[in-house]
Amino acid sequence: MNENLHQLIEEAIQLELNVAEIYLSFHHRFPEDAGFWWKIAIEEKNHAALLRNGKQFFLDAGMFPDELVGTSVAALVNANNELANILQQEKGDNPPSRAAALNLAVKLEELAGEAHFQNAMQQAIYPSEAIKLFQSLNEDDKDHAERIRSYMRQHGIEET
Repeated sequence: MNENLHQLIEEAIQLELNVAEIYLSFHHRFPEDAGFWWKIAIEEKNHAALLRNGKQFFLDAGMFPDELVGTSVAALVNANNELANILQQEKGDNPPSRAAALNLAVKLEELAGEAHFQNAMQQAIYPSEAIKLFQSLNEDDKDHAERIRSYMRQHGIEET
């Protein structure tokens, strides 16, 4: 088993869970957007579960699609540290406004780990059999960044 890939998967799982935790915090903070945040938070938890199950069932067989997690453990560790700091700020005395929370969510969805997962889920040309399986399991949980931007437009919130 490739230890680097093992660590990449673990960090990618943690990234998904950290993003979900931030979205759940927004769910509680912004009742007018609670349903939106709840849905996206659950989808992030589903992404973590997909990665966890993929690791369990595909890694030892050498079939885990590494395009799901990227190539840099350091980038994922840094992203997870940044997410931990964001969560502390969110729970602190100076949480973001509704507009700032939505803008932050767009940025979170464009982090390296999130982007790798989303790109793999959208891969259309010659995806591996493993990627096809992940895509099928993730069918309704696509392109969070665009969905957040659309939600912002619908509610008259400017992207910064």
